[in-house]
Amino acid sequence: MSSRIKELREKQAKIITEARERLDQIDKADEARAKELETQHDAAMAEHDRLEAQIVREERLAGLEKKQEEARARQRPHSRDGGEARGQEEGDAPTYREVFHRFLRTGADPSDLTSEERSILRAGVDADAGKQFSEARAQTAGTATAGGYTVPTELAGFIIKSMKAWGPMYDEDLCTVLNTAAGNPIKLPTTDDTGVTAVAHTEGTALTDTGAKDVTFGQKSLDAYMFDTQFVRWSIELAQDSIFNVETLLADLLGERLGRIANSQLTTGTGSSAPNGIVTASSLGKTAASATAIASDEIIDLLHSVDPAYRQSPKARFMFNDSTLGSIRKLKDGQGNYLWQMGDVTTGQPGTLLGYRYSINQAMASIATGNKTMLFGDFGKFFVRKVGSPVIGVLRERFWPDLGIAGLIRFDGELGDTAAVKHLIQA
Repeated sequence: MSSRIKELREKQAKIITEARERLDQIDKADEARAKELETQHDAAMAEHDRLEAQIVREERLAGLEKKQEEARARQRPHSRDGGEARGQEEGDAPTYREVFHRFLRTGADPSDLTSEERSILRAGVDADAGKQFSEARAQTAGTATAGGYTVPTELAGFIIKSMKAWGPMYDEDLCTVLNTAAGNPIKLPTTDDTGVTAVAHTEGTALTDTGAKDVTFGQKSLDAYMFDTQFVRWSIELAQDSIFNVETLLADLLGERLGRIANSQLTTGTGSSAPNGIVTASSLGKTAASATAIASDEIIDLLHSVDPAYRQSPKARFMFNDSTLGSIRKLKDGQGNYLWQMGDVTTGQPGTLLGYRYSINQAMASIATGNKTMLFGDFGKFFVRKVGSPVIGVLRERFWPDLGIAGLIRFDGELGDTAAVKHLIQA
């Protein structure tokens, strides 16, 4: 952990301690003082959230700086006489992709490359087309000219990390995730036998066999829906002149776009030619009396609308967006205890609501008329199907002399048991 991030964490810890002291004073203060303390508390929580966002940016910047350092370490200065190259370990030959990128940056002049690099580049030449120093990897399995040429770059691990920063629904620690290589439909058998019980037996009588107690089965389907970022193009001048690696930067941004669409669809997807989002698939647990507020008793009612069998799951939790959390922080139960309990950032202990953890999901609706603003239940019953890994593709010759980049992701989501997760809806 860098000293800057450590300093920010210490500020958060101090804010939490002072905020707790203000909350404890509210009950003992007169109306004017209580209002002042509430205002100070809200300002402190806003500062806490601002610091958290700054920490996320610092961590992300540190990661990008590290990648830049690694990229610079792999690059070597070159001379026309083929002199010694530095910045790369001896015997570690450059890749075709690195040589091609360097070829672009030097103004497409092959004489600026070493003899070794020219050999590497020439190995990818379409010889019978007479186009030396051009890339020749077919985009399609058919005629090469049908769609141009591509050099795909898979950044799956980095993209998935970006997704987690934009929403919890793609997170394997929250939902049940099925990773598959192909997109064939997966059928999930279901059954709800909770309303059926055994009956008293009378000695000497035959067992009833009317079929009334037969088990009823159902089926859910996990399909595979594709989403893309569309192409983003950038010029060869930008590739040559930018102090940043534009390709890496755009790959990061497109990864975040894929993360946003995945979280949004897995949260509020319609289920019609699209994933069945967790909010859409959940069943009604509680209707709030107000269209613009949530009462503490209503959260308790939502909690107890879910059967205790689901509440015992390690993945049982609440879910709402950040503005809803801001309203919940001020609520108390009938004994004057706050429903929301602060965690401890110094030890990594998360905050809780009525003793349960919660997830912030910005794809959920804010408190307003008719909105489903809060979920509670066992999120392990929500299945996320991922087909392969998210992919970033870079097209070089198609947009010559410019370059293009796009991302693809394929997934689906379905709630296997609608009794497992329930929602609170505003009046």
